Formats: sequence, C-alpha cells, structure tokens
Amino acid sequence: MLKGIDRRLSAEILHVLMQMGHGDDLLLCDINHPAVTIAAQTTHGRLIDMGGCDLLQAAEAVLSLMPLDSFVPAPVARMQVVDAPERTLPLFDEFQALCTRMEGRAIALEPLERFAFYSRAKGAFAVIRTSDPGPYGCFILKKGVIDLPR
Repeated sequence: MLKGIDRRLSAEILHVLMQMGHGDDLLLCDINHPAVTIAAQTTHGRLIDMGGCDLLQAAEAVLSLMPLDSFVPAPVARMQVVDAPERTLPLFDEFQALCTRMEGRAIALEPLERFAFYSRAKGAFAVIRTSDPGPYGCFILKKGVIDLPR
C-alpha cells in the first residue's frame, strides 16, 4: 500500500493514469457497455475492470489523481439517451456535480449520440469498466495538466 492513494485504484489503473498525457481520454463505463470490444481498439489495448465500484465511486477515485482538461469547454462526454437526446438522467447530474466538486470549478458534460460516443471511445487511451448496472453509465474524461513547482 502507498499513502494518500485511493485503495480502489489498482496498480494497473495507476500505471495507465501515469502514462496518459494532456488531452488523452479515459472511458469509465458501466457493465452494459461493449467495453472489451472498445478497449481492444484503445492505446492501452485491453480492458481494466474496477469491480466493486459504481461509476461515481470510480470517478471519485480516478479524479483524486487525474485533473480534467481546462483548455476545452467540456472535458467530459456522456452518451445521449437513445431516441430521447434531450432527456437527462439523475446519473448525468450526479456525475457532473462530482466532477465539479473534484475539480473545484464548473465542469460541463458534452452529450454525444450513441455511435458518436462509441467512435470517440475507441480513440481513448484506456477503458475502465465499473460494476455499475447503468443504463447510460458511460463517460469519457479528458486528462488535463497540473502546474508543478519548479
């Protein structure tokens, strides 16, 4: 164990977060998402399971270490509800509130049509699948930068 690192973060997740650079995307998804298929097309190339965590728990752990991009208007993308693109689910608001709290600034979520979301997800650095039952529990987080003292 290491001090100060959320115990929900495995060594593989820590390694992926360290390898990612500014502007790289990370997909957090529920158990319904075609995660294995999409993960095979990412930079990391294989699925990372984060069993025992729902989406909000997983996001809180990841965002305790990974900053969100501050150079784009919406550093988080979410999937739109099929046949009801304007519809919002409580999870969308909860996820946005968590991101805002973790970042200490307002975070916008970009809604994407289902297949546009899948397309963007395939270009992600890695995919982390949670135990969340969904539905529509799929979020792409764009990594930002931190200012380190010199």
